[in-house]
Formats: sequence, C-alpha cells, structure tokens
Amino acid sequence: MWDFLKQLTDPNSIIEYGGLWLLLFVIFAETGLFVGFFLPGDNLILLAGILCKARPDLIHVNYFMLVFLMATAAVLGNIVGYWFGRTTGEKLYARKENWFFKKRHLEVTKTYYDKYGGNITLIIARFLPVVRTFAPIIAGAIKIDFLKFMAFNIAGAILWTVSLSSIGYFLVQVFPQITNYMGYIFIALIIITAIPILRIILRKKPTV
Repeated sequence: MWDFLKQLTDPNSIIEYGGLWLLLFVIFAETGLFVGFFLPGDNLILLAGILCKARPDLIHVNYFMLVFLMATAAVLGNIVGYWFGRTTGEKLYARKENWFFKKRHLEVTKTYYDKYGGNITLIIARFLPVVRTFAPIIAGAIKIDFLKFMAFNIAGAILWTVSLSSIGYFLVQVFPQITNYMGYIFIALIIITAIPILRIILRKKPTV
C-alpha cells in the first residue's frame, strides 16, 4: 500500500507504470477529489509535455490530443469538486481535523477568494498546490453560479495544462538532455508554486 502511494506521488512512476490513463486520473483526482491535494499535478503535466516529445511510446498520443485530454480531466475534476462543495461544504467547515485534513487548507483557499473573487481564483488556483483542490469545493459551498463557474473552470484548465505541458514539450527540443535533470526541475517547481501559499500561512501566524 505504501509503495502504491509513493508511486502516486512520483510523476515518473505515474506515467511509466500507469501510462496516459493514470496520468489523466491523477489530474482528475487532484482537481476534483477531496483526498487529491497531495498529488503532483504541476510536475506531472510538465513531465507529460517532456515525454510526449522524448518518449512518445509512454504517452501514445500527439501533443494536441494530450493537452485536450488533460484539460478535460481537469475540467471534470473541478465539476466533481464543485458539487461536493455544493452538497457538503458547510459540513466540511465543521469537520474535525486529523492527520490528513487540516482546516488551514480551506483557510488558505478562502483567502484567495476574499482577495481576488471567486471567478479569478478558479484560474489562479490551478497553479497553486492544495488551493486547486479546494477551490472548486469552496466555489460549490458558497454557491457560485454554475455557468460562471464552468467558464472560469474551463479557462483555468486550458491555461494550466497548456502552459506547463508546452514548457516541457519545447524545452526537450532545445535541451534534449533535460530528462537527466528532472529531479531538480521538480524541486524548483514545487518551491516556486509553494511560495504564495507559504506567504499566506506565515501572515496568519500571530505576532508576539
């Protein structure tokens, strides 16, 4: 079980052992399932773009079909998250914390809603770990109009998947040896995407 969970958090293992369908499921789960916030969506999409060019035998579709499928998985994931929030959102705020669920995940996401509004947050959240999992849930909980939600849901999914996958796809053409440095790239991407969240968490800490 532990080995399976480690594979789900390792972008290389996800694509190498699960191929395209596991890749799509992880994107769907991270953006639509309450338990998906620990999954490596950013790194996975970047890696998918690289391997689509460098190892097409693992992806089995061309770049444009890859982007279409990833964006579709992200859109469907957010729809599930929205309806989960719509039906159980208020209960989620009352839920007790445990080792897995922390209310700060909701609080950080809510901060973005308060600062940017619900619609823009759905786009920004795509590029922020944890926030992208809880953004559609809160959108449902505060009952954002579904048609407006879908417009920004689709826009965010397209921007997220196209931007990250295209970086990987075109980088490997310029630097064919980039696959030898994937670990460093993943670490850099994790740090960059975590900075906005850490800033919010640190701001919320009481000063002495």
